[in-house]
Amino acid sequence: MTSASSPLSSSPLSSSSLSSALSSALAPYGWDETWAGAFAPYAADGLLPGRVVRVDRGRCDVVTPDGTVHADTEFVTPRDPLRAVCTGDWVAVDPDGDPRYVRAYLPRRTAFVRATSSKRSEGQILAANVDHAIVTVSLAADLDLGRIERFLALAWESGAQPLVVLTKADLVPDPATRAYLVQDVETSAPGVPVLTVSARTGDGLDVLTAVLSGGTAVLLGQSGAGKSTLANALLGEDVMDVQQVRDTDGKGRHTTTTRNLLPLPGGGVLIDTPGLRGVGLWDAESGVGQVFAEIEELAAHCRFPDCAHDTEPGCAVRAALDAGRLPQRRLDSYRKLQRENQWIVAKSDARARAELRKEGKRRGAQGRAAMEAKRGRWR
Repeated sequence: MTSASSPLSSSPLSSSSLSSALSSALAPYGWDETWAGAFAPYAADGLLPGRVVRVDRGRCDVVTPDGTVHADTEFVTPRDPLRAVCTGDWVAVDPDGDPRYVRAYLPRRTAFVRATSSKRSEGQILAANVDHAIVTVSLAADLDLGRIERFLALAWESGAQPLVVLTKADLVPDPATRAYLVQDVETSAPGVPVLTVSARTGDGLDVLTAVLSGGTAVLLGQSGAGKSTLANALLGEDVMDVQQVRDTDGKGRHTTTTRNLLPLPGGGVLIDTPGLRGVGLWDAESGVGQVFAEIEELAAHCRFPDCAHDTEPGCAVRAALDAGRLPQRRLDSYRKLQRENQWIVAKSDARARAELRKEGKRRGAQGRAAMEAKRGRWR
């Protein structure tokens, strides 16, 4: 069975009229002149542009000038999961047919990627073409600064602008306590705006809405962080299902099960994601460096360029630590994320594996030399 042809593909519109029609239909989803230029070769082949608003088991929902269509991704399913179609992609789809097929997707401007929990060392792309990566953190639970730093490393690496949103601010009514928590997060997120919002009272939503009005944003965070409630508040209607957190540990249940892209009434586009329990790094060296910018800056002043910030003389990082200018927690978190990132890269990169072995031997030799020095003092 074949569906009716696309009104845009079959009507005798001029080039300028067609461009205007496409812009009118897709502009709320982020379509612009740059995307139009990238799509031009596919337009010449009679394909329609569209943005993926949802992906599910080899099929996806694509918003097109014809409306939202269901399309099969069979022709663009690669072996590399990082190249699979995902929510946020701009794609070229058949103008008609049943089913329709995605024939290609346009080069991504940004991509938020994490390591999967499998033992195969694969990356998983969560969202594409994102301008703002919103790390949502509930003020109703104890702050996990290490997890915030982990999310921010992936956010910086994606190419998007990170933003930390502390939700459920109404549950911390004391301004002094709230200010203290914000300061704690700001210390762990240099260069990243930190906002407090309450979806229940509306506090802070106007500021967040203004920030998101100029692009595509993705909501990230653990289950129970209030992502779906926040999404509903930003959308102005109950689009996402919401469940209560558990009383025993304050954790939430997975409410959102797929990644959904939705236009915001005040402009901009929002991608809501399922709660992420595991947030593994995936080749995020530069992202880790940006999260710990103050440590990277200190390290540039160490006597040795390969300083491990341990027992080496002339270490600017250790000096800042001893002087109280650098918290031990920050340094520990920095080292942890660096080691994790090196490990995941080494599993898929032979050169990185060799460098990791070389570094391990160097540290082992240092340890043995230190033990020999101690034994010499004991004799």
